[in-house]
Amino acid sequence: MKRIFSGMQPTNRLQLGNYLGALKTWVKMQDEPNTQCIYCVVDLHANTTGYNPDTLKQSTREVAAAYIAAGVDPKKSIIFPQSAVYGHAQLSWMLSCITPLGWLNRMTQFKDKAGKDKEKASAGLYTYPVLMAADILLYHATHVPVGDDQKQHVELTRDIAISFNQHIAKRDFFPVPEPVIMGDATRVMSLRDGTQKMSKSAESDMTRINLTDDADTIANKIKKAKTDTGNVPSTVEEMEGRPEAKNLITIYAALADISKEQVMREHGGKQFSAFKNALSDVCVDKLGPITGRMRELMGDVSEIDKILANSSDKANAIAEPILKDITNILGFWTR
Repeated sequence: MKRIFSGMQPTNRLQLGNYLGALKTWVKMQDEPNTQCIYCVVDLHANTTGYNPDTLKQSTREVAAAYIAAGVDPKKSIIFPQSAVYGHAQLSWMLSCITPLGWLNRMTQFKDKAGKDKEKASAGLYTYPVLMAADILLYHATHVPVGDDQKQHVELTRDIAISFNQHIAKRDFFPVPEPVIMGDATRVMSLRDGTQKMSKSAESDMTRINLTDDADTIANKIKKAKTDTGNVPSTVEEMEGRPEAKNLITIYAALADISKEQVMREHGGKQFSAFKNALSDVCVDKLGPITGRMRELMGDVSEIDKILANSSDKANAIAEPILKDITNILGFWTR
């Protein structure tokens, strides 16, 4: 059986890039034959830059609500908070003890996130990739949908799995997971800078469309989105070197489920003001139902809590026997 594992952090609100770059793919994967999907809200990862206990639980609910509102079905997929399965933290420590420091030193995301203050960064931020490996290997996941920025972490997971199999288990215990790179075609960039990825942690809210934005807010953000002095490009060649134009066309195509070429055939040569109106309509049409469903779920969190509790039991049922096998292989006491 193909087993999918992926997750998002409950830090800040999910935005259009999360939906087009990940959630749409997750929804499709849950309907693939002979496939089990496990989608985690990775709240342990969220604390690598500090704890915020006053908001963490509610943020976890909101991310879970976004999963469900976007179409991830709790009857088909497992949706749970990472911290509800203790095996994530346990396996992370075990894997940390067999992961060479040199492998972690090659991880570029730590360098990017720590910046010039790496001496002040937490050890958790540094060992983040090992916890991610534990997330995946704890369920014997076979495939991991990720963006390009996380591909290196999946490659590390593969190295850890292979090393464990060869040098400790002496057999093929862990499946060696395959990264499923979520295509560049749906890579959504900032509304204010077409060369920067749209981010839920960017300082300005005008750079992104949140899944919680209402119709007026969406229209206003798109109206003020940065463009150049030309008209909407009509061909791929005309789009080259115009990152803001390419970004708006990419967003339209991804939301409307058509090609970028088709968008340019329909709107090429028009002024951006007219195109932005059409793009606003598509955004509101596609995101409106998601926003509405999220509000319903967050209005009565008992439904979310019930889903997370039930799914946590399912996740534990998969993880516990695998973790017990690992502890036996490593020679730890088991009950």
